[in-house]
Amino acid sequence: MRRSWLLVVLAFVTGLQAHASSAQRVKDLASIAGVRSNQLVGYGLVVGLNGSGDQTTQTPFTVQTFNNMLREFGIQLPPGTSPQLKNVAAVSVHAELPPFAKPGQRIDVTVSSIGNAKSLRGGVLLVTPLKGLNGQVFAVAQGNLVVGGFGAEGNDGSSITVNVPSVGRIPGGANVEAAAPDGFNQSDHIVFNLHRSDFTTARRLVEEINSVFGPDVAEPMDAGSIAVRAPVSRSQRIAFVSELENLVVTPDDSPARVVINSRTGTIVIGSQVRVSPAAVTHGSLTVTIAENLDVSQPAPLSEGQTAVVPRSNVEATQEANRMFYFAPGVALQDIVTAVNDVGAAPGDLMAILEALRESGALQAELVVI
Repeated sequence: MRRSWLLVVLAFVTGLQAHASSAQRVKDLASIAGVRSNQLVGYGLVVGLNGSGDQTTQTPFTVQTFNNMLREFGIQLPPGTSPQLKNVAAVSVHAELPPFAKPGQRIDVTVSSIGNAKSLRGGVLLVTPLKGLNGQVFAVAQGNLVVGGFGAEGNDGSSITVNVPSVGRIPGGANVEAAAPDGFNQSDHIVFNLHRSDFTTARRLVEEINSVFGPDVAEPMDAGSIAVRAPVSRSQRIAFVSELENLVVTPDDSPARVVINSRTGTIVIGSQVRVSPAAVTHGSLTVTIAENLDVSQPAPLSEGQTAVVPRSNVEATQEANRMFYFAPGVALQDIVTAVNDVGAAPGDLMAILEALRESGALQAELVVI
């Protein structure tokens, strides 16, 4: 009796924990419109390579960039000079400018070869301006590269490459020169965009905000956006958002969906998937053909000749997979148990799910990626 009572209590506590774990903070459910990072990109040179730079005969832009750099320092090469720059590589540099980044702060940059350089290991990136899509310079990058890959090559032409040696990173390699504009304080409302649009989740979020901060503070715009009235003062607005983003809301369950990755054989079945009454059987027909050679030996004194006679053996076998039945409203666990009982492989399960969808028994969206 005591054991049964203990099992009931454990089941109740487990249910409460499962329900509590589904609740999420507002900062995990939504993002503030206008508060985002900005992509920066630039073009520059990496120097100091150990003979693994661009082959200038195939990448003339590397020589052109090198000549332009020398010209900036007052150095003019004689006409017709074609330097062999085995220790120089033309690269693209990109970075993400975080929201609210201020001049003087440092950000990480990634450097990628755009020519035929074999490796950027040991190289140094020269001063490279990083621009936004509007053409404005927001940061300037320079520094020593950290390259995770490497390559080696023998005299006979054999080679080995580990990871990607033509890409490197510079932690803190760029100085922010200008702050990107943000939409945090441009109106009397703050708009929260849900990461996954859902009418029920949006309604719950509005109800939670209004229950804490007062009626009509928040109102839904659509299934993916919520407008919240906020203080005009920037300091008060920051404190208000700090309280707001830590509210806990339980999002609605995701739609019933089955996702199949046809390349890897991965199958993900959502918890809301249900199957109407259906009977399923799935078996494999295996046909085996074996070719054997028999020797035909004539009887003595028959003046016959020995001959080789081909003999084919054809066998067909069928796996004895039994039929299983889905009752009305069967849940995810029952589906998995039934399929495992018949020993279906991922490919077989894909065929079963597609057949259930075609028959109208699968009450879920089937997504093949």
